Amino acid sequence: MAESGEYRDHPLRSFVLTNGRGGASRQFSIDTLLIATGTDDPLPSTASRQARQLLDLCSRLQSLVEAAARLNLSTSVVSVLASDLVDSNHLTWRLPIPKAAAPDRDLLLEVLHGLQRL
Repeated sequence: MAESGEYRDHPLRSFVLTNGRGGASRQFSIDTLLIATGTDDPLPSTASRQARQLLDLCSRLQSLVEAAARLNLSTSVVSVLASDLVDSNHLTWRLPIPKAAAPDRDLLLEVLHGLQRL
């Protein structure tokens, strides 16, 4: 028996939620950022409850892993759902802004010595 707060799921559920697909049409990483496009086009009537919830969550910027945690779904399932929503132009995505590269230590020393000579 699972403890409170522990993820419990049956493998069949993931299969059903993704309509039998094992992978998304796009390769998202867990830190991919998702946001709703704000389109007026309604979701098709065949869209799952989870896809609708994902779209609602993404009215504000969400990472893929945050959305998965909030929906209590695996990241692979959310990746497939997000990919479908991107394909239907309901979501857009981008990679997070990369951290700036550390400045070269030798260059910093040259600047420091140059400033000291002034």
